[in-house]
Amino acid sequence: MTVMRESQILGLPGQLTTSLQMNRVMTLVVTLVMTLVVASPAMAQRASTSAAPPDRFGFGEPAPHTLIEDLDIDVGPDGTGLPEGEGTAQAGAALYRRLCASCHGPEGEGATANPLVGTDPPGIPPFGPEYEAWRGSSRDVPLTVGNYWPFATTLFDYIRRAMPTSAPGSLQTDEVFSLVAWVLAENDIIPSDTEMNAETLPQVRMPARSWFVPDDRRGGPEVR
Repeated sequence: MTVMRESQILGLPGQLTTSLQMNRVMTLVVTLVMTLVVASPAMAQRASTSAAPPDRFGFGEPAPHTLIEDLDIDVGPDGTGLPEGEGTAQAGAALYRRLCASCHGPEGEGATANPLVGTDPPGIPPFGPEYEAWRGSSRDVPLTVGNYWPFATTLFDYIRRAMPTSAPGSLQTDEVFSLVAWVLAENDIIPSDTEMNAETLPQVRMPARSWFVPDDRRGGPEVR
């Protein structure tokens, strides 16, 4: 079987056939370039028009006041936002064993989650030159509610918002106050029979309160 080249079929010499093929390619390239040149202004106009966001996207609905109230549950350092309710360390102990001990340890010493109880180093922050002199060659002590948290109200806010991890936000107000009382009592911050509520909790003076100061630096290397 004899295979004939295009030049043989057309009766043209090979160089002429190659020239025709090149002309076809150049024609195609020029056509594509002209198409892009003509289409570019229209494409740019569409792009600039589509870049402007609409006034409304057509989904969602205004948040009702009741929903905002349900989500607006933050508690300030001075106790602003604390709800009505009460709790004691005795009631908190049973709740802690049931809901918290598996992660934080039976006595709050820490397990899979961070420790909650710990008062070392006594009378000084768990950082800085004094602490390093006290610690010596021993291991660092963990940061706990008892040696590092400056405000007791933060404990209420965090427990109510995020605990227990299996069902955050499920605790009743009295349960939160009771767990707060238990953690504070275990850290020897309040007597074990002290009732915690919206009035008494903001009055608790945490051991670490004076170790935190407002950062009012205005740049530069200042360190307070």
